[in-house]
Amino acid sequence: MPTYRTASEEETIALGERLARDLPAKQLVLLIGQLGAGKTTLAKGIVMGLGAAQPDEVSSPTFTLIHEYGSSRRVYHVDLYRLDEPREAQTLGLEDLFEREAVVLMEWGERFPQLLPAERTEIRIRTMTGEEREIQVTRIAQSNT
Repeated sequence: MPTYRTASEEETIALGERLARDLPAKQLVLLIGQLGAGKTTLAKGIVMGLGAAQPDEVSSPTFTLIHEYGSSRRVYHVDLYRLDEPREAQTLGLEDLFEREAVVLMEWGERFPQLLPAERTEIRIRTMTGEEREIQVTRIAQSNT
């Protein structure tokens, strides 16, 4: 599992752009980290790297729960922070999103593992000192066992 370090918001956005190049056209990406870890900052870079929007157009969907970006390449940015129960998340139509030819960036999705597809990418962001972040990328594939 690759691990990266960034030392500024700009570096985190640039890393997101690079990571976007390796994402398949249809993929769930869990952005995992504490409040303020930089999940939305990394999402800005991924959305830009996919050509769906500029970083300043990307914001946290904490209150709207889902933002949609792009036209030729769709990106959905989902934030489940305000939800407490799996049934609340199910009302968002996540299964439909996972079926679309799109990249779904999801914050706080690890709280509802029963709703997640077996194949996904997990990006864990950990705050180090100051603006420094440690970012681990793990691809999880469906097991055949």
